[in-house]
Amino acid sequence: MPSPRPALGRPTLIAFALVIALGAPQAEAQRKKRATAPAVSAQCTDFYTATNADWLKNNSLPAGIGSVSVLGAFRERTLEQQRALLDGAMKAPQGNVQKLLGDFWASGLDEAAVEADGSRPIAPLLDRINAIKKPKDVAPAIAALHQVGVPVTFNFSPDVDLQALDRHIGYFMQGGLGLPDPAYYTRTDADTRELLGRYRTYVKQVLALTGTPANKLDAESALVIDLETKLAQVSKPLVDLRSPFANYAPVPTKDLGKQYRNLQLDAFLKVQGVTDDTVSMADPALFTRLDSLVGSLKPDQWKAYLRWRVGDAMAPYLAKPFRDAEFEFRGRVLRGEAAPAPRWRQVLDAINLAAGPMLGKEYAERYVPSEHKRRAEQIAGQVRDALGRGIERNTWLSEAAKAEAKAKLDKLKIEVGTPRRDLDYSVQPMGRGSFGGNMLIASTWRHREEMKRIGKGNADRRWDVLPQQPALAYDLAQNRLIVTAAVLQEEIFDAKQPAAVQYGAFGALVGHELSRGFDGKGRMVDAKGQLRDWWSAADVAAWNTLGSRVATQYGAYAYPGLKNIKVNGTLTQDENLADLAGVELAWDAFTTAEPQANAAARQSFYKAWATLWAQNLSETEAAQRAAVDVHAPGQWRANGPLTQQPAFAQAFTCKAGQPMQAKEADQVRIWR
Repeated sequence: MPSPRPALGRPTLIAFALVIALGAPQAEAQRKKRATAPAVSAQCTDFYTATNADWLKNNSLPAGIGSVSVLGAFRERTLEQQRALLDGAMKAPQGNVQKLLGDFWASGLDEAAVEADGSRPIAPLLDRINAIKKPKDVAPAIAALHQVGVPVTFNFSPDVDLQALDRHIGYFMQGGLGLPDPAYYTRTDADTRELLGRYRTYVKQVLALTGTPANKLDAESALVIDLETKLAQVSKPLVDLRSPFANYAPVPTKDLGKQYRNLQLDAFLKVQGVTDDTVSMADPALFTRLDSLVGSLKPDQWKAYLRWRVGDAMAPYLAKPFRDAEFEFRGRVLRGEAAPAPRWRQVLDAINLAAGPMLGKEYAERYVPSEHKRRAEQIAGQVRDALGRGIERNTWLSEAAKAEAKAKLDKLKIEVGTPRRDLDYSVQPMGRGSFGGNMLIASTWRHREEMKRIGKGNADRRWDVLPQQPALAYDLAQNRLIVTAAVLQEEIFDAKQPAAVQYGAFGALVGHELSRGFDGKGRMVDAKGQLRDWWSAADVAAWNTLGSRVATQYGAYAYPGLKNIKVNGTLTQDENLADLAGVELAWDAFTTAEPQANAAARQSFYKAWATLWAQNLSETEAAQRAAVDVHAPGQWRANGPLTQQPAFAQAFTCKAGQPMQAKEADQVRIWR
């Protein structure tokens, strides 16, 4: 289916207490030593720990929890806000959209009704599948399932046209498998064989729940896995699909019906409401094979496969036997979860999946006052202006690249709260009788709205994040900054806090994202919105030198909570560069807007940045992140950029060579 201030640490008092315990002669020696070598302040030693001392002390890890963090707690609070909104919509809806959401929410929380509903929500889909008699009946059934948000056999979804970034086209891509990687079907090692055995058990459970007699379960589960194996054998390895170009090959739609007669792809597009004259099909050999399979496999094999895919896709939203079977395999085996989420979280996840834009519309109206949005837009605009000044004074970009960067910045759009274009919220009434039925109604609606993205000049129609999800994002294809409604609250953007705090937290995150349009990846889209590398070889070399220096800086940091493990400076390089750029740009924006800011305000700017990254990790969680996370741990996200800022050293009287201030010759600067 379709990131009051805590009290600073007091190391001198700790040292004094130790000295008292050791006796007077040693105390005298320590006093003489301090007289000749003054101690480095806590702020100039480890600003993150000094700033977050109280939080770190008061937020230890609960048993069985891998991490706690300021931004993690923030995300959890946004979920509670969504829950409260849905509770209100259930009890006293204000308007049609809230009525839809309230009924959807109520139907999901009514577990007794869900149990009584059994498999009835998917009965019409199963009837459609069971009506297949001939090979020519298979393709219309495939199209009908896609239309309700259950992709089978292959995937079809909108994405940016890489030859014209102002539009979306439909992408025909591989898919239709029950396992997440085609390699699972073809590898022969013992672990994979064991996983396939568990998978087959799950397939049999779902087939039984969707109508297969007990005496046919072995045979039909074998048919399902055989068909999926045939799909896997002609699918590409996931690593080969990482580049967007790997899925991009525009073809005219007018010939699809003739080329793929059994799949009836022309009729498929019509059912999805797609009238564009071009789609992308990067792997025609795959679809030729699919076309052959539709014509050659017996209808009963297709019926078993399609019933399985419907049951699997809808299992989390149906009665307990479906949910238990799905969790035992997908939750426990594939995702490693110990227990299902609370019921309200399951229902909320379902609503966000199928009706997320509906909830986002109501969330923004409830939790984001218009004056907060205006202030956030103002700060984001000022950070954008700071980037313009940074481009002007930049010394590592060529003049031609600087000119293109300025042209691109002039066209950069800032969208705050919700997308600028609204959706069509006309949906058939949901009611409170069937959660699974409501899931299909909402999923059909969202699929319809997704298909509307396909067409000329439509690429800015919507975001790829939901307003209720805390996110700042730079959309490279559309050259726009997206700030979701959920961001505009405490921790990141607190309208009640002084300007220094707003710039130090929210402003720095804005700068982080804006910088992505003008870095080693941003250089691939020019001011006209075309895919073109607008850097010279010398520009690339200069950027790589900056990246190498930052990678070396972070690679020397010990990973908190782990022994003999350093931060992977190369893995985290791009995010660390963006953090550095973000702090630079936010400081420029703050001091330009508040040139008379006093010493306390200037310190508050940096404290706000450090407060964002407070976290405690278990050893297991830290080890996992050290291996794969592209972000540095919180301590170094906070400290790393500040060591490169002379203004930070001035604010806290840190000296060059102390832990929190690199020597001037060693400092990395991007836009300052």
